[in-house]
Amino acid sequence: MNEKYELDVGGEGERIVYVRPVKVEDLPPEIRKEAEGLDTLYAVHAPDGQRLALVRDRNLAFVLARKHDFAPVNAH
Repeated sequence: MNEKYELDVGGEGERIVYVRPVKVEDLPPEIRKEAEGLDTLYAVHAPDGQRLALVRDRNLAFVLARKHDFAPVNAH
C-alpha cells in the first residue's frame, strides 16, 4: 500500500473527487492481502464513479486529492 499515485479524471472543468470508506472484506482477495489487517480503506473516485485510488486512511485520501489539485468531497 506504499505506492505513488497519479490521479487522472480526464476532461476539463470542476476537479472534484469523492472519498468514501470501503470495507476490506468487500474487496478482491489480492487487495485484502495488501490491507494488512485493516477493516476499512478509503477510495477516491472520479465523478463518473471510476475508482482512482485506494488508501489506508481518510486523511491520506484528502491529501492525495489536494496534492493533485482536486477538491475532495465525502461520499457515503
